[in-house]
Amino acid sequence: MLPTLRNRTAWPNLVEEFFNGNLFPGFMDSETRNTLPAVNIVEGKEDYKIEVAAPGLNKEDFKINLENNVLTISSEKEEKNEDKDEKVMRREFSYCSFSRSFTLPYTVNVEKIKATHKDGILQVLIPKKDEAKEKPAREIKIL
Repeated sequence: MLPTLRNRTAWPNLVEEFFNGNLFPGFMDSETRNTLPAVNIVEGKEDYKIEVAAPGLNKEDFKINLENNVLTISSEKEEKNEDKDEKVMRREFSYCSFSRSFTLPYTVNVEKIKATHKDGILQVLIPKKDEAKEKPAREIKIL
């Protein structure tokens, strides 16, 4: 966010409104600046599941890397729209990118990580190693 000017007497109100992002409604407001998608992390008995809500992105827009037990999910997407009329030419473009990193525990089987994409949700399934899975309770007999 741009800095807010505190000295009200030295600057006209218009400048203060511009730096607060209120001069042009919708310009630099929280909806436009916030491009980080929401993430759910769920631990099950057999695996961990990371769900990334990214509507408008296709599976080709994502990149998933694993390095030193750090899983990084990132995306870059650029759209360009151009309208030409007899006298008017209008160009609009949007650029969206994000990167989220997750440190994985050493109890996961990194060789069997899978990812799927459906209905705007990227789902990464991270299976646990056998020794990390929950074991059923058992009774120990006293000798």
